[in-house]
Amino acid sequence: MTALLPVASGEWFVREWAEEGVTRLVEPYVAPLLRCNVWHVRGRERDLLVDTGLGVASLLAAARDLFERPLTVVLTHTHRDHMGGAHEFVDVRVHEAELEAARGALDQFPLDVASWPPGMRQFLEAAGYPVLAGMLFARPNAEFSLDAPMLAVRGAEALREGDALDLGDRRFEVLHLPGHSPGSLGLWDARNGTLFSGDAIYDGPLLDDIPGANRVDYARTMERLLALPARVVHAGHDPSFGRERLRAIARDWLARRAPRAQPDARAIRMRA
Repeated sequence: MTALLPVASGEWFVREWAEEGVTRLVEPYVAPLLRCNVWHVRGRERDLLVDTGLGVASLLAAARDLFERPLTVVLTHTHRDHMGGAHEFVDVRVHEAELEAARGALDQFPLDVASWPPGMRQFLEAAGYPVLAGMLFARPNAEFSLDAPMLAVRGAEALREGDALDLGDRRFEVLHLPGHSPGSLGLWDARNGTLFSGDAIYDGPLLDDIPGANRVDYARTMERLLALPARVVHAGHDPSFGRERLRAIARDWLARRAPRAQPDARAIRMRA
């Protein structure tokens, strides 16, 4: 077991204005690998919360002043850093491919580095995520334990490609963007050119060979994102970016990581 961490000396969640009606919340005491962006979108009739952070401290308590309207929570996928706090909310949606993962809290990624299987640390560091002291730099409170499990979201409901979320003055379309995980999704506001992309694309080391990832699916997702006329992308990690950076990231991934088509064995035999 890792030695006890100090208790956080400041607020566990910090927030910043992203654009009109959009606030980003982030957990500064969490290592970059698991430091998810939590996005709050204010609507005229209903608000939207995209992802919920690691769940080691109460998001509901930290941002209660933002949650004055009816609130729909959308999980871009069910990895622990994105759905850890979802159990605190009533109306939670997730892509149908990961509905059971949400209801069963299947991604119990260990927060205690000492309990990781052999090779995990080296794998993550090679992918671009230095582990340093561990996944947390402090504890949210004196009672917190690194062994605390992520809690299930028993009442989670399914989303599908093409579903719409109407906030009264903003409408988001669900885009199924698999690759990082089977049910990764994005939320697309075509009128404003805004994409909430989760971990399908962000401006950092993309993880495409972890359990559940699929590079064939990821390549299709990157091709789709290349064609999307996004003005701004609010991603699952790291800073937001515009369309040119979106295209650069997608093209770079496709050039480096996309699976290459295998030669047609039958055609080779015929040529021979």
